[in-house]
Amino acid sequence: MRIEKIKSEGVAHLSYMVIDGQSAAVIDPRRDIDVYLDIARREGANITHVFETHRNEDYVVGSRSLAEMTGARVFHGQAGQVAHAQPATDGEHFDIGKARLTVLETPGHTLDSISLTLADSDFGDAPVAVFTGDTLFIGDVGRTDFYPERREEMAGKLYDSLFGKLLPLGDGVQLYPAHGAGSVCGSGMAEREFSTLGYERRYNPMLQLDRSAFIRTKSQEHHYQPPYFRRMESLNDQGIEHDALPRPSALPPGPFAERCGRDMTVLDLRTPEAFCGAHIPGSLSMPTAVAPGYIGWLVSYDTPLGLVLDDDADLDRALRELYRLGYDRVEAYLTPGMTAWEASGADYGVVPTIAASTLKQRYAQDEAFVLLDVRGIEEYEAGHLPEARHIYLGHLPDRLDELPKEVPIVTFCGSGKRAAVAASLLKRHGFDRVENCLGSMAACQAVGCQIVD
Repeated sequence: MRIEKIKSEGVAHLSYMVIDGQSAAVIDPRRDIDVYLDIARREGANITHVFETHRNEDYVVGSRSLAEMTGARVFHGQAGQVAHAQPATDGEHFDIGKARLTVLETPGHTLDSISLTLADSDFGDAPVAVFTGDTLFIGDVGRTDFYPERREEMAGKLYDSLFGKLLPLGDGVQLYPAHGAGSVCGSGMAEREFSTLGYERRYNPMLQLDRSAFIRTKSQEHHYQPPYFRRMESLNDQGIEHDALPRPSALPPGPFAERCGRDMTVLDLRTPEAFCGAHIPGSLSMPTAVAPGYIGWLVSYDTPLGLVLDDDADLDRALRELYRLGYDRVEAYLTPGMTAWEASGADYGVVPTIAASTLKQRYAQDEAFVLLDVRGIEEYEAGHLPEARHIYLGHLPDRLDELPKEVPIVTFCGSGKRAAVAASLLKRHGFDRVENCLGSMAACQAVGCQIVD
């Protein structure tokens, strides 16, 4: 009997396989299901059950596709309306060899949220592990803002699920959540991916609160909901039929430029330093480290996409990360990259960069410029530079008319990655005097910039 964890970088999604003998179950599968098929083949096991702990908003699930390929049955909490799944009810159990998975209804994050306990039937019914979906994370708990008019109610449900269903399972029970640090589904998750219920009961900040304080805290939390969440919900309610990754054409500079001039949006997935040094005019900077959290705000699903990569070897990973977010229209990529574009004699754009020490001098000399801080509101309120103009990156396309074009705009975030995205947006919309503060807040703290709250 074993548990196999599959991590999807970017969205920081964690899915699992429970394997015993010739039987296997998959919990919260991602859209590109080949990893589960490969593991089952390696282990000589048949995937017989697929479980969804809740309707996901941040990525496309692969349950229906996996069922088509294996004949497995798909189960989802009975409070959900999922076309491709059977309802799973509280207390219902499923045997995967000698591994017994038992359903716990744990609403709060969503109404249909369930958790799954794992017991070894050779040793009894007591659970040794629990798969908590987005109910309980390592260092945090699930967000409860998907029902705006029912915030207090959902926070109360989450508290009751945590303290009435999960924590009583026992301190020694191992914890397996559906997301890790970096996910948009929580803000305080630990970097580690291992814990127990007992450790979380003692040290998870949210589990130190009484019921009224918990409800008050959760009701007042601020989370952003990218527009693509609604698309994910729709796709996941119906389920995606089995399909393959996009197969974009490898285009040299000339043909790639022709596509750029027509209907194709160019996503530059390279580092901010590379983008600022030279990029295709009109392209959108989208460093892979921040793409999952922001591409859904900024890029239409209806637009053909062309990619610019650091290396052609990065293509498969890029395609998978876009595919998991529902972006299927990747039609071309530039080969062999920006070096070839530059060598072809084609025009390229640049974004001047500014060091934190230079930014500090500008403040001291009272130079005229706008510091555009595109971080989240909680980051901004925790500390920002004087007179910074705060516009969250996801909201920037709708608020460009608030920014002047006659003075320099310095884009700013936590490290310079989101600032590069903001700079590329401004350049695409006719702002010529744009600079990116590489290092941004991290660098400013290092050089002693004045920070206010």
